[in-house]
Amino acid sequence: MEHRSNTPPCRYTHPFATLNTHLKSLTRSLLQTHHHNLSTLLRSPLSEISGSLGDLGTLLPILIALSLNNSISLSSTLVFSGLANIYTGVLFGIPLPVQPMKAIAAVALARNFSKEEIASAGIFVAGAIGVLSLTGLVRWFTNRIPIPVVKGIQLGTGLSLILSAGNLYPSSISSSSASLLNAAVLLICFLALLASSAFRRIPYALIILLLGIIFVGFTDLISDGPGAEGYSIPHFKFWHPQAFVPSWYSFQKGLLEAGIGQLPLTTLNSVIAVAFLAQDLLPEVKAPSTTALGLSVMGINLVGCWFGAMPVCHGSGGLAAQYRFGARSGASIILLGLVKLVLGLFASEIALHIFIKFPSVLLCILVIAAGLELVKVGESLNTAGVRNLNPLDRASSVEQDTHNEDEDKIITGLTERERKRRWAVMFTTVAGILAFRNDAIGFSAGMLCHWSFHWQDILEERTSRRGGYTMLGSQSQEEGDNAQERPSEGTC
Repeated sequence: MEHRSNTPPCRYTHPFATLNTHLKSLTRSLLQTHHHNLSTLLRSPLSEISGSLGDLGTLLPILIALSLNNSISLSSTLVFSGLANIYTGVLFGIPLPVQPMKAIAAVALARNFSKEEIASAGIFVAGAIGVLSLTGLVRWFTNRIPIPVVKGIQLGTGLSLILSAGNLYPSSISSSSASLLNAAVLLICFLALLASSAFRRIPYALIILLLGIIFVGFTDLISDGPGAEGYSIPHFKFWHPQAFVPSWYSFQKGLLEAGIGQLPLTTLNSVIAVAFLAQDLLPEVKAPSTTALGLSVMGINLVGCWFGAMPVCHGSGGLAAQYRFGARSGASIILLGLVKLVLGLFASEIALHIFIKFPSVLLCILVIAAGLELVKVGESLNTAGVRNLNPLDRASSVEQDTHNEDEDKIITGLTERERKRRWAVMFTTVAGILAFRNDAIGFSAGMLCHWSFHWQDILEERTSRRGGYTMLGSQSQEEGDNAQERPSEGTC
């Protein structure tokens, strides 16, 4: 008797058919993104324009400092960051920021980096992020980071922004009248910021920008007019791109002194934290994956850095800022990208003149608002809307409590003990970031705290199997509910 297999025959799929399927899927996704961008822009144009300006508080100070230090080409930075804004808006459909790599910028300013050296640092970080993304290591890494650690990075970044806003405030002013004027402007702008929370349709950031430009024009006419000594009118200047290849010495210096320190910050804050924040702030829009974000950072810098453009990345602080001031789609940053592109191609000198004289007190209030918006993300850690409860988080706790536990599980899927542990992990991450001003240290501290709880549970389980049940850092089985309030229960 002839034996017949029930296994269906294997069908050969032509490579072109697979490619055609992927192209159709990409086209469908781009059309959906375009529809979302266009409909959002038509529904609330002023909010989208205002939201696009939300990240200026962190962008302009670094951009100005690096330009005056001759570490970057301002025109190339405006052109390539503008193109990056446009393509991320078209591709992702969310107000994804394009902002400076802050660790590289800080080292470049402190050590007077040349264009070759700062470009080398950016190229190294872009290449490393690209390798991690293409090999799937970023996705693997992301799936193994507990949500409390991610929330801690976001919360720590928000608090860091608020602290950095103090550096923008013009405190070194000799004139008491000017000092009082700055204080009055800051107070009025802060009160207006609070009012804008109730009246979301007010384009707050757009109003701040217009006030700043009016101030620049007014000071030019009053104090630096045509009669002033050394006065020169900024003029239009066409962009003349000049590519270069860094020397081996410049590459080594940029990599060792700035690139290595930037890599964990970009991975954590510009890729992983942004992916989670996009889902929190814009749940109705498909959030970009960590792989897509990593490839985006790679593409931007592997093109622009060779022309002297500032190394850039995405960032959770910038996303929170643009969301806070009204941006809800990629249309906002497409508009910003077009403005950057025009300024970079034709008017970089005029742009630098405005940037330098823009009132720092107005930038200060924008940074404060961005920090406050990002800090708010931490409140959802243990609420009913928490998105994760991934296996690592669940494995870190042993369900001991019975008092109201069923009710707790219905609400959030967490016991009281688990909630306290998650808060402890998040704030340990925040403490590391604020104490050392380094996301990598905060991340390491949060992971150690998370793992310490996990090992406590393992030891408790082994002890219970031997007949004794000694609890480590929490209530014992004999003490029951009365020990739930012990201070050591939520500490690492």
